Amino acid sequence: MDVPTQTAPTGAQLAPPAVADLSRPELYLNRELTWLAFNWRVLAEAADRRNPLLERLKFLAITASNLDEFFMKRIGGLKQQVVAGMQELTPDGRTPRQQIAECYAEIRRMEQRQRELLAELLEALKEYDIRLVRYEELSDTQRAEVRNHYVKNIFPLVTPLAMDPAHPFPFVSNLSHNVLVSLRDPQTADGLIARIKVPLGAGIPRFMRIGATTHFVALEDIIAHNLDLLFPNMTVEACEFFRVTRNANTERDEEEADDLLEMIESELRDRRFAPIVRLEVGRGMDAAHRGMLAFELGLNEREDVFEVDGMLALRDLMELVAIENPALHDPAHRPADHPALRSSRNIFHIIRDAGSLFLFHPYQSFSTSVARFLREASEDPKVRAIKMTLYRTSADEEIIHYLCDAARNGKQVAVVVELKARFDEAANIRFATKLEEFGIHVTYGVIGLKTHTKVILVVRQDYNGLRRYSHIGTGNYHPGTARLYADFGLLTSDDAIGQDLTELFNYLTTGYKLERSYRKLLPAPVALKKALLARIEREMKLGPAGLIQLKMNALEDVQITRALYRASQAGVKIQLIVRDTCRLRPGIAGLSENIRVISVVGRFLEHGRIYYFRNGGAEEYFIASADCMKRNLESRVEVMAPIEDAGQRKDLRMILDTQLNTKRGAWELHADGSYTPLAAADDTSPGAQELLTVYAERKLSASERQRRRKIARRRTVTQ
Repeated sequence: MDVPTQTAPTGAQLAPPAVADLSRPELYLNRELTWLAFNWRVLAEAADRRNPLLERLKFLAITASNLDEFFMKRIGGLKQQVVAGMQELTPDGRTPRQQIAECYAEIRRMEQRQRELLAELLEALKEYDIRLVRYEELSDTQRAEVRNHYVKNIFPLVTPLAMDPAHPFPFVSNLSHNVLVSLRDPQTADGLIARIKVPLGAGIPRFMRIGATTHFVALEDIIAHNLDLLFPNMTVEACEFFRVTRNANTERDEEEADDLLEMIESELRDRRFAPIVRLEVGRGMDAAHRGMLAFELGLNEREDVFEVDGMLALRDLMELVAIENPALHDPAHRPADHPALRSSRNIFHIIRDAGSLFLFHPYQSFSTSVARFLREASEDPKVRAIKMTLYRTSADEEIIHYLCDAARNGKQVAVVVELKARFDEAANIRFATKLEEFGIHVTYGVIGLKTHTKVILVVRQDYNGLRRYSHIGTGNYHPGTARLYADFGLLTSDDAIGQDLTELFNYLTTGYKLERSYRKLLPAPVALKKALLARIEREMKLGPAGLIQLKMNALEDVQITRALYRASQAGVKIQLIVRDTCRLRPGIAGLSENIRVISVVGRFLEHGRIYYFRNGGAEEYFIASADCMKRNLESRVEVMAPIEDAGQRKDLRMILDTQLNTKRGAWELHADGSYTPLAAADDTSPGAQELLTVYAERKLSASERQRRRKIARRRTVTQ
């Protein structure tokens, strides 16, 4: 699948600029369009026939979910700028209105491709007797069974709302499924329009299974064909479907808030009633009905209404992905244990003896490493205190449970909860409330900054006094996503890092004095960006002997991008692994011919960050919670940590080399903004993620063999 080309906004040729002339907009790609290009790459996984069928359906659902979030966050923000009359150009030279128009064009193309793929996948799934059927296709017996289930389990939850002078246009909630019904009273000939919200959630699936089969029918289709229950003796003239998306950008000014928790709760209420940014309607909806909906919802009918050919909300296809059929899924992934953590010894003794342990998830288990670290900290009688940042965690509350256990066991527990974690605000409020009920000291970070860093500090009474044990990660403390996201972590007893985390937590819990003394960690917003720019500058001075390798989710910050351009002009070799948004245009003669940018898309979401600088042979490796985005570097509390152990650097080198040199699942970015896959369509070689899975398993096997040899040698000596 071709990924769209993003042309320079001015239409100018990409001629090499002078060293001092790096402000030209045509040298930068657009943030929104490069993110959409990433969604095209995810969609390519849905089209890839080398992937099992239900995995392809999963990727299709992910692209639809991604677009929902894109409208809520990015389009919503751009619309706010338009309403505010903002005309400030982006670094790539676009106004907010221009960005919306270009994004809309791209999205409409993408949605057309989604529909084509859905038809292809549903047809292929019929071979395995997995079918999404229309209500009309059911037998009389099946219809009776479906209707009976609907009447008993769903119908009492359905509420029709009339729309007439006595009944104003009803509130339509974000991402809800809606049925618009046109009716006529056969006795009076009076017309009526009503809206029905499809009651999804709380145990009610979008797709109802028919008996014991793997055939499914959509709930809105069932409602539409059983309207006689809602409107007895009325004539149904039309039944149409629609869906709305609301703006999620409802943040208020923290400086003006008396109570941050109350402010976030108010924001959530605001978001529920936030302006609508998109209306999706089924193709063929009556023009008058379409116009009425657009008017009532405050939308531009020509621009903001998206006609959908077929089913709305493809994100719900995730329900079908859950069907158990091993032949249609990737092989089950079982993370390997970290070799040092196979032992049942106290985890703090293991870390103390090793100095530090490097973790790479999901290839290595989160539950037997990070979760174990927190669990044992909650139980160990020698642990005195636990401090932790919490950005997102799971609904099963495993991490919360360990923290509450720690408090019950008499340990001092302090948790910095980020209430402004987008779309997890309500969950984090619940978690914070529960933690406080157990006497845990809960704070919400520093006013004006999101706490995005992922760190744990455990203070333990060791044989020689208090010792600090730390975990620094690139991913959230979320056991569920730890099985799906590729992230890195460091468990360490390094005292300098422990002291740095003590300073960081003192800052987070008081907000006092940003300029603290840090020995090894590089926190944002005070030090991280300066450190990255200084290291890029240092490599630039080395010229062709310099080497920079960066792995991140996004490269959006203009200052970092310009610094990389300058380093390339000086001859530095630069290799970037950027998952989605990337402003930089590689391969421009005289500017970026020394820069290569690839994106890796696969079974796991690439989420970890690695920053490597050759430094004239005195190599530096770092892992970080931050991407090279302005918001991460200037408006969030983040941490970048050095990896100093030779063996752990070997692991990082293996990860970088594997992703830079493996073709399957890798895409290369070109100067015009287009991406091309590095592997041929029939290439069946393993991708980088498969190779890293094998690498983790081999590390564990080698460690086990070494352990057995040691046991055998000891037995030989004793004999």
